[in-house]
Amino acid sequence: MSVKITILGGGAMATACSVLLSEQAGQRVTIWARNPDYAREMNELRENRRLLPGVKIPESVEITADIEQAVTDTDYFVVSIPTKFLRQALLTLAEHLAGEQPIVSVVKGLENETFLRPSEMICDVLGARPVVALGGPSHAEEIARRLPASVVAASEDLAVAKSVQQIFSTDRFRVYTNADLLGVELGGALKNVIGIAAGICDGCGFGDNAKSALMTRGLVEMNRFGTALGTDPKTFSGLAGMGDLITTCISPHGRNRAVGERLGRGETLDEIQTSMASVAEGVNATRSVYHLAKQQNIEMPVTNEIYQVLFEGKCPLSATDSLMMRPPREE
Repeated sequence: MSVKITILGGGAMATACSVLLSEQAGQRVTIWARNPDYAREMNELRENRRLLPGVKIPESVEITADIEQAVTDTDYFVVSIPTKFLRQALLTLAEHLAGEQPIVSVVKGLENETFLRPSEMICDVLGARPVVALGGPSHAEEIARRLPASVVAASEDLAVAKSVQQIFSTDRFRVYTNADLLGVELGGALKNVIGIAAGICDGCGFGDNAKSALMTRGLVEMNRFGTALGTDPKTFSGLAGMGDLITTCISPHGRNRAVGERLGRGETLDEIQTSMASVAEGVNATRSVYHLAKQQNIEMPVTNEIYQVLFEGKCPLSATDSLMMRPPREE
């Protein structure tokens, strides 16, 4: 049976998803890019030269900026749009959407001010519908080149999660299911905050011991935050927690780690963001997590220091001193 999957977004992960999803026979894949010039360029080159150079987009993948064309007869939507642009894109989609097709979110962040997770934003704009969050260590650069990876498809409706598991699974992409949608989405946001901190370790030249300690204590912080909000504690020990955290903190592909590394070397956040072609979700996630933790009275020492470095001009070395000189305590 033929299945049409429409990917909303024209970034690196959207491109990687198009390559992955087009592998299975009977799956028709469309990319909707908001910018007509961008869509035209990808169509002509069959490559996302700006964000994923060197990866060929299969000829079977349709690329369009026409939202009506993209949504027609779609069975599944895959949302791959940065959090800060997501609501506006969903509003555009809402005008053309008929039906309650499942939506797969590969977005990893929280909306500033509202603190809504991607699945909550989707339902807020499009109305109640099945939403599946795809989380775990999954850099687009590797997925698109068919390097082995494993992720988790999380939904409150496990039947829908299993259907998404089916359409995404290949011999190089293993998908597990999980009912903890909250935990998987929070893990995707929180690990990016710790990823910035890990990059600062690299930029300051602190070495492996410091980075390992930071990742370990960062995972504790993620668990503390998630538990306070009602996640399943096991989720952060899995692919969407520890797994994604490891990749984010060590990979040369990691945008959030790269932001931290450049901060550690003395660049300002404005300089870094101006020069980046893509969005580092951890910057906005830090703001949301910091304010939500304050609101909920959750102890988040690493997040607090990253917030001050990003938004209050604190020196990364001073932030490190603040963490190292905290009062002694049990682990």
